[in-house]
Amino acid sequence: MHRSVLTTLGLSLLLGGCISLAPDRKVPAKAADMPSDYRVGETSGDYRPEAWWSGFEDPVLDALVDQALRQNLDIAEAVARVEQASAQARLSRAALLPTLDASGGASFSSTPLEGSAFGDLGGGAIDRIENETFTLSAGAAYELDLFGRARNDFAAARRDALATRYDLQAVRLAASAETISAYFDVVDTRRQIELTLKIVDILEDRASRTDDRFQRGLIDSFELYQIRQELRSTQASLPQLESGLAASTGRLAVLLGTYPDEMEKQLAQALMPRLVFDPVPLGLPADLLDQRPDVAAAWARLDAARLRIGARKAERFPRISLSGSLGTQGGQPEGAFDFADNWTTSLAASIVAPIFDGGRISANIRSARAVYDQNAAAYARTVITAFREVDSAIADYEEQRQRYILIAEQLSEARSSLELQRNRFAAGVGSYTACLDALRTVYQVEASLSSAARATALARLGIHRALGGDWAPNTEFKEIDMRPAEEPAMKLAPTIEGERP
Repeated sequence: MHRSVLTTLGLSLLLGGCISLAPDRKVPAKAADMPSDYRVGETSGDYRPEAWWSGFEDPVLDALVDQALRQNLDIAEAVARVEQASAQARLSRAALLPTLDASGGASFSSTPLEGSAFGDLGGGAIDRIENETFTLSAGAAYELDLFGRARNDFAAARRDALATRYDLQAVRLAASAETISAYFDVVDTRRQIELTLKIVDILEDRASRTDDRFQRGLIDSFELYQIRQELRSTQASLPQLESGLAASTGRLAVLLGTYPDEMEKQLAQALMPRLVFDPVPLGLPADLLDQRPDVAAAWARLDAARLRIGARKAERFPRISLSGSLGTQGGQPEGAFDFADNWTTSLAASIVAPIFDGGRISANIRSARAVYDQNAAAYARTVITAFREVDSAIADYEEQRQRYILIAEQLSEARSSLELQRNRFAAGVGSYTACLDALRTVYQVEASLSSAARATALARLGIHRALGGDWAPNTEFKEIDMRPAEEPAMKLAPTIEGERP
């Protein structure tokens, strides 16, 4: 009998782990049909979380992103989900391991000798048998996973845990990108307010001079009303800009897990970052899409669903369990520790096979297949969306960069025009009003350039977000410096009494 049990155990261990009923791994058709330059297969799981935002060369921005990655509440929530999924994976792993337990006990029994249950009618004492037993034992039980049920469930749980880690990376990417976006909004809005106030000062000066000329009968009221209307329109834009600044600052505070008042010192020196980048190469390879954490997470969940199909199929087959115990037994407490003379042992094997379950197993298999189909569609959608986002982000970046270059050229021309008007005024052949108008044009174009710089930076940010990180610089492309040029001293010549109209 012992030999039969041991033989069964040996054969079971030899066969265990050789069978898996999970379907073969394959890329869903919709994802496999992507354009060749973006074809995405099984991801390796590699993610390159370089501090790509350091390319903006802004220490204030670097500090804010670092703070967001440490304090953002969405990240904290995602970290907790990773811990939960990891615990679930460890729980699934327990089904693959034997269980071990130890026990000890003591019992006392007292029974009468054979005879009348009422004893001796003469009142004599009843003879009894008393027995004390003390035991110590250790037991083990193990279910042989011949058809991969527990093994596939554990592998699926590991894929789920991996997916939550990719989700965490996606949340970190989103938090850093949103922080950078909010920072750009704050910096640009502050610059817009600064330039708008300068334009208001010029328009007030211009309106005062126009009113003086109107009072002297040199112009009609139309020109006066026109300049006043432009002044009021410019002044009316300030409350909207202030409101936008408050909203951007509040959004940044939420991303940092803090309050707006606590960021005032950090943002005091905030300026539009240096916009110097390697131009984006066309035809980005597929492995850049593979580093997107949402693509990797979708693939991990698809693989988990595939493995669970195998686990549910395995429920159709018999389940073999082995158990055994080893212990001691004695009539005295010290006898329980006398293993040499009082040892006991047992070995057992059992097999349970389903015969009729009302369709439960078949329903579970159909449900697992439906979940797989859902995840296959989700993976294909994620890949297609990633392709579209990368393609759109690259196109948007190129457009915004060209727009920035054109506005920068416009600013250069506006400054040249201002310099010309200043020289004409100094030479006595130009007007102070023309100088004011030229300076106002410079400020207006600078405001447009600030908005263009923000749009270009956000477009660049969109590429990083679409790719899930950074890419290696391509030395074949020439870098373009898109940082706003230093604002030159643009003080006008001192006001001359008796300015020419």
